[in-house]
Amino acid sequence: MSGSHQVILAATEQVMFGRPASECVKELVQQHDFKRVLILASSSLKNNTSEIADIELALGERHAVTIDGIKPHAPRADVVRVADAARKVNADLILTVGGGSVTDAGKIAALLVKHNVTDIAQMEALRINVTDTGEWINPLDNMPDAAPDIATICIPTTLSGGEFNPLSGATDEVSGHKQAYMHRNMAAKAIILDPAMTVHTPEWLWLSTGVRSVDHCVETLASLLSNDFADGLASNALQMLAKGLKQVKENPEDLDARLKCQMGAWQSMVPIIGGVPMGASHAIGHILGGACDVPHGYTSCVMSPYVLKWNESHNASRQTRISDALGAGDKTASQALDELIRFLGMPRTLTEVGVSKDKFDMIANLTLEDIWGRTNPRPVEGADNIKEILRMAM
Repeated sequence: MSGSHQVILAATEQVMFGRPASECVKELVQQHDFKRVLILASSSLKNNTSEIADIELALGERHAVTIDGIKPHAPRADVVRVADAARKVNADLILTVGGGSVTDAGKIAALLVKHNVTDIAQMEALRINVTDTGEWINPLDNMPDAAPDIATICIPTTLSGGEFNPLSGATDEVSGHKQAYMHRNMAAKAIILDPAMTVHTPEWLWLSTGVRSVDHCVETLASLLSNDFADGLASNALQMLAKGLKQVKENPEDLDARLKCQMGAWQSMVPIIGGVPMGASHAIGHILGGACDVPHGYTSCVMSPYVLKWNESHNASRQTRISDALGAGDKTASQALDELIRFLGMPRTLTEVGVSKDKFDMIANLTLEDIWGRTNPRPVEGADNIKEILRMAM
C-alpha cells in the first residue's frame, strides 16, 4: 500500500453558490448572529464597482468597517494592519471579498488578534518552520486554545482556492519568503461562490489563478503520497477546470462556466486539505511570488509543466491520469498541460514574467525552506535540483 493513510477534514461548515453574494451574506450573519463585521475588500471591487456597497447595505448596522489596500502576496505589514482594525472595532467576523491575497490576509489577521500580535516581529512565533528533512514544525500545535475567536467568511473572486484551506501565507517583506500559518479553524466558516461577482476580475487573473487550481490537481495526481479518494477528486476537478476555463476564455459572460471553474477550484483543494503534499511547482511558486513579485497564478502557468517533465522518471505511470483528464491521453502530461496554458494565452517562461538567471541561487535556496520543498515525487536533494528545473523554464 502506498500513499497517505488518512484524510483530514476541513472545518468549513457551509458553501453557498449560484446566488447573489449580498443575499448570502445577509442570511449568514443573521444565522450566526454576527454583530461587528469587518469587510476586507479588493480595492478594485471597492473603488470601481457597487459590489462592496451592496454588501455593506445588506449588513446594515452589523457593518463595522471596510478595509482595502492589501498588496499582492499579503505582506505581513498589511496583515498586521487588518488585525489592528479588527481589534479596534471589536470585530466578530472578517468577511473577505477578493482574491487570494485578500483571503490570506483576513484569515491570518484573525489569528493575530487571538494571539495579541501587534507587529510583524511577533508573527515569527506563530509561523510554520521546515526542517532540513522537510518536517513541519507548527508552533500552534503546542498552544492550548490556539484557534482564532474571530470567524471568517470568504467571497473569492479568483480561483486559487485558498479560502478552503486552513493554511495561509504572508510574505516577509525583507527576504521575500512566503511564511505559512496553519490552524484547522483558520479555514473559512462559510464560503460564498457568486460567479456574477467574478466578471469584474481581469481575464488574466481569472485564467491564471484557474491554472493555479489546475496545478493543485496536477500535483495531487503526480504525488506518490496521494490516495484513491484524493485522486478521484483531483481528476474530476481537472476535467471541470479545463472545460470551464476554455469556455470562459471564449465567452467571459458565461456564468455557468464561471461557476464550473469555482466548483473545480473547490474540489481541487480537498486533497491538499486532506493531507496530500504538493510538489516543486508549488514550492518554487511560493518563492517566485513572494521574492520575485510574480503573480500567484502565473507561477503555476510557468512552472507546472516543467516540473511534470522533470518528474517523469519517477512518476510517469501516475502522470497518465493527468493526460487523460485533460482529454489528451496520447500525449505526455507536460505536453497536454502546456497546450491548455497556451490556449488560455498565459505565460510559459520565466523570462516572460521577468525572472532572470541571476535570481536562481536565491530562488533555489528559499525553495528548500518552503513547506513543500521536500515533498516532490522526484526527491529534491539540494539547490542544484531546483536550478535545473528553473533552467528548463527559461
